Amino acid sequence: MNKDQFLAKVRAAGVVGAGGAGFPTALKLASSPQYVLVNGAECEPLLKVDQQLAELRANELVRALSTVVAQLGAQGGVLAFKEKYQGALSALSREIKDQPNLSIKTLGNSYPMGDEQVLVYEVLGRVVPEGALPLAQGALVINVETLLNVFEAVYREAPVTHKYLTITGAVKKAATYRVPLGTSIAHVLEAAGQATVPDPVVITGGPMMGKLETDFSSPITKTTKGLIVLPKDHPVALAKSRDLAQMMRIAKTSCCHCAYCTELCPRFLLGHNLNPDKIMRLASYGQTGENFQRAGQVFLCCECGLCEQTCVMGLQPWRLNHELKGQLGPEVAKAFIKAPNSAVHRFRQLRGYPIPKLIQKLSLARFDPLKSKFESYPSQPNSVRLLLKQHLGAPSRPTVKPGDQVSLGTLIASPPPQATGAPIHASLSGHVSSVDSVSITIQAD
Repeated sequence: MNKDQFLAKVRAAGVVGAGGAGFPTALKLASSPQYVLVNGAECEPLLKVDQQLAELRANELVRALSTVVAQLGAQGGVLAFKEKYQGALSALSREIKDQPNLSIKTLGNSYPMGDEQVLVYEVLGRVVPEGALPLAQGALVINVETLLNVFEAVYREAPVTHKYLTITGAVKKAATYRVPLGTSIAHVLEAAGQATVPDPVVITGGPMMGKLETDFSSPITKTTKGLIVLPKDHPVALAKSRDLAQMMRIAKTSCCHCAYCTELCPRFLLGHNLNPDKIMRLASYGQTGENFQRAGQVFLCCECGLCEQTCVMGLQPWRLNHELKGQLGPEVAKAFIKAPNSAVHRFRQLRGYPIPKLIQKLSLARFDPLKSKFESYPSQPNSVRLLLKQHLGAPSRPTVKPGDQVSLGTLIASPPPQATGAPIHASLSGHVSSVDSVSITIQAD
């Protein structure tokens, strides 16, 4: 199998990043990195998917990494996991004994260790330049579930039809489940024994970077990492539902300019020219337009949310940065991101934010993440609604019509020619009940 055949298999299977924006994996693998880094940090509190998969499917993970390293002509591959993930580390250590070009790097238990630029520095000691990708420093970063989907695509020619999710929080059966794509949040919660609080809300993803979801008919996608069920008055839920304009009014009077948000910002500590406290100050007085060069810093923000947890007033600089990215546009980004990085902060190693402290700060300690384990999904849904855009790039175009019979794995949508995207496959056997501009619904027979 040559590289073109390898990439074709990954592309045809619809593999995209299993979290974040869902970048098509075949495009990422069409490169020549020096090292392939497997991101097993999984630093979002309560989530367990990657560490559990690494322990359960260590052999497949190592085979997949070895294949990627060989196909891309890399010098080596590194499995980067937190030191506390002893089960995963033990299983992986056994599997790489006869793989001289593969190694394991243990990481500390701080947030956001899973940020790919933080990971590159922790593993290789290299700083990714402002506005650049890890490839600029010879690194390709891929997470555990994504790499296992590559394994399925290459060795089993199996497309992406299911998603591993940690379901936790205020539910009866907190665990990790393998769920068909397109399953509604309501069905998943039913599988987890329903919520244990009245009027629950759900965070899709982790408590730091996840989104608040109140529509339980919304479907699971290729990038959904977990569902955290919380009371609607929980501090995390309230913070994610806060109005941005209200937050900025509060900032104008309560921001004390302590600069904690900057001093603990992971990108600032790597030497990037990002100063959340100064952006807050400009925005509070409506000066981001006049000072667009300073405001251009927002494009360096990874929106990890740590600034909110370090702010003594509970303000959300990351959210302001997100808003300003849309307002300022790519031209400001190009004008700003030109300067070389400053030196890595000399106190960086002393300023990692410990996960146990973060869990306490988020008021999540009662949802013990150590109790989560793999469980069989108890019942298949009667129908699934598969979104046509579950990835970065253009939405896929339906290749089926209402009434068509499909089987598990049938191709039902493809990206437009020459466009960035990924195909979508049936996650359920049955018939297509509806097709619209947003989604395809499949009804089980």
